[in-house]
Amino acid sequence: MNRFPSKEIVEKLRREYPVGTRIELVHMDDPYSKLKAGDQGTVRTVDDIGTIFCKWDCGSSLGVVYGEDIIRKL
Repeated sequence: MNRFPSKEIVEKLRREYPVGTRIELVHMDDPYSKLKAGDQGTVRTVDDIGTIFCKWDCGSSLGVVYGEDIIRKL
C-alpha cells in the first residue's frame, strides 16, 4: 500500500501553500520537535511527497507532513 499522496494532491497542496505563504502550526505529533501549536512560519517549498517545508519564526526548518501534521494559513 502506498501511503504517499497522489500527484493531484501534491499539486493541490502546491496551489494552496505557494512559496511565501504564512502558516500557523495547529498540531504536530513529534516528540523530538521543539515546534508547538501556535508557532508561525513561511512556506519555502512543497516536495514531491507533499511535505510542506517552512522557515519557522522560531528558527526551525522542519517540514509539515501531509496527513499527519495540521497547519492553517494566516
